Amino acid sequence: MNYNADEKGYYGEFGGAFIPEMLYPNTEELRQNYIQIMEEPSFKKEFDQLLKDYVGRPTPLYHAKRLSEKYNTKIYLKREDLCHTGAHKVNNTIGQILMAKKLGKTRIIAETGAGQHGVATATVCALMGIQCVVYMGEIDIARQAPNVARMKMLGAEVRPALSGSRTLKDATNEAIRDWINNPVDTHYIIGSVVGPHPYPDMVARFQSVISKEIKSQLKEKEGTENPDYVVACVGGGSNAAGAFYHYLDNPNVGIIAVEAAGKGIDSGESAATSVLGKVGIIHGSKTLLMQTPDGQITEPYSISAGLDYPGVGPMHAHLYRSGRGEFVSITDDDAMKAGLLLSKLEGIIPAIESSHALALLEHKTFKPDDIVVINLSGRGDKDLDTYINYFKL
Repeated sequence: MNYNADEKGYYGEFGGAFIPEMLYPNTEELRQNYIQIMEEPSFKKEFDQLLKDYVGRPTPLYHAKRLSEKYNTKIYLKREDLCHTGAHKVNNTIGQILMAKKLGKTRIIAETGAGQHGVATATVCALMGIQCVVYMGEIDIARQAPNVARMKMLGAEVRPALSGSRTLKDATNEAIRDWINNPVDTHYIIGSVVGPHPYPDMVARFQSVISKEIKSQLKEKEGTENPDYVVACVGGGSNAAGAFYHYLDNPNVGIIAVEAAGKGIDSGESAATSVLGKVGIIHGSKTLLMQTPDGQITEPYSISAGLDYPGVGPMHAHLYRSGRGEFVSITDDDAMKAGLLLSKLEGIIPAIESSHALALLEHKTFKPDDIVVINLSGRGDKDLDTYINYFKL
């Protein structure tokens, strides 16, 4: 079984490029060049140097002793929250801005939900002196105000998406419309392992630095490159793709993807795609997608702005369908409690997205000698208002 994309961008039955004719030149230019560019020594050198000196990699692999004691297992946190901009998103935006420059693009567009990808995109555009427009749902603009301010400080224009649920799905729709209208000078930096081929594969490759580091760091700390389990939250799924990447073909490493159940899987307010989704096409790829019986996209819901996406990246759809990945759904309540628990036990305030992954510890029992790596995809600064209102702090 192959868990990476084939040459046509398929992971098993999922993936591909289902796009209007107007977008074909954009994606085809990228498809023909992305691997060759990524393998150029000069590209690798600049990418690695920026990850080291600008992003602050490698990020620590931290043995969470008090959390480990509570759950009677050995828990390591991969500290992506310590990346510049506060989340894993910047690994991908650094790679894609260098890609855009190689392709001669002079304008960048992006979509964002929680705002972390928008901030990471605005950051690299400021770094490179390139025009930046970020599309963001009107509801997300309201609940992620600090990130909106950061994007504006970095020189980006933030355009609200006013249609549909006014969240991440709709911001993506607006970004795709922009790209169709500006095909020559614009590169679309997609923030997750979603969209038409080659985006899911390209983003996963840029994020694979996460699992590459986990392997070497675990070797140093435990004498083995392989944990028993790698755990990550999944919306579109870029942090998970990065954390899983170098373990996909190793059946001895359990892969656990944690989705947002919202107010409950059967509540009508959820984003648990693996449970609720059927095969469909969204934003240019065939994947699992929450939809009505006649194929209309269902509005997702999660307390975390980064997980309320109605689909999941095609890599993750394949991991689910093939049985390689274990998928667990976590409610708002359980995620918020897990975030507060980590704060009090380890002095680390996690993003609510990451809190979903942490909440798995209440739902799955690990052995005392298991090594469990949880990808802490982002820090909780952006979510303080949500934490304040939820816990009446």
